[in-house]
Amino acid sequence: MIKKLVIIGVGLIGGSLGLALRRTAWAEKIVGVGRSRDNLIRAVKLGAIDSFEQSAAKACSDADLVVIAASLSEFSSILSSISAALPESCIVTDVGSVKSSVIKESELLLGQKFPNFVPGHPLAGTEKSGVASAFSTLFEEHKIILTPLKRTNAHAIELVRAMWCAVGGRVANMDPQAHDIALAATSHLPHILAYNLVDTVLQHQELKDNVLELSAGSFRDITRIASSSPEMWADISLTNQKNLLDVCLQYEKGLAIIMRALESRDRNALESIFGRAKIARDEYFLAEEKDG
Repeated sequence: MIKKLVIIGVGLIGGSLGLALRRTAWAEKIVGVGRSRDNLIRAVKLGAIDSFEQSAAKACSDADLVVIAASLSEFSSILSSISAALPESCIVTDVGSVKSSVIKESELLLGQKFPNFVPGHPLAGTEKSGVASAFSTLFEEHKIILTPLKRTNAHAIELVRAMWCAVGGRVANMDPQAHDIALAATSHLPHILAYNLVDTVLQHQELKDNVLELSAGSFRDITRIASSSPEMWADISLTNQKNLLDVCLQYEKGLAIIMRALESRDRNALESIFGRAKIARDEYFLAEEKDG
């Protein structure tokens, strides 16, 4: 247990973390920080935080652990505002979907306090946003990726690991660059595809007119994540730009092969591609279910 935890950005992730930690009594006091006073008041009423401050520096001045759960575009300004106020022993972590850029900014802005920064990313969430959508079981049985460096304080890593374990997460360490490449393919690209699929329908009036009436469950399922925050996903896409462009190009090449098979009515080619993908997906997720 720690005395004071500060959560900067009390939305879906920050709010759910607060709810989960308050339920386990892992921190004596949880303080929220955010731009919207109304949102922070709502977070207190929902039980996600005990109290709030709108000054991040003031909130962090006597904190034991700070979790930055705001958008990636705000990360640099938040660190700039709190770095001088952080106690020497205070540990800082984040929940961002891209790690390499966050690490570079932290090295620059935290200076000698950088070893107490533990980059993190909970692989959990929904298409919804805001503290009103938060719930205490969000992280249970979900993977939590930490990407510490050799310079990272061992005690800091263990404290952050303990926090995520306390809310039911399955914690693993990973190289930050490998994380960003993997997430570009498994999370960032799927969101782009979902947004683009819905936008494609919107561009064709005859499709748009019939999409709700004729769309099967598959369209609803594959486009669910297109209900996610456009602002957040624009941030993520631009922050992981290079890796995302690489996987977009790979996808484009694969789609071109499928289009050529369609044009030539090459059934064998289509069945080969579809079959290879089915086998790989079934094997992976069946193995994951067994491990879980």
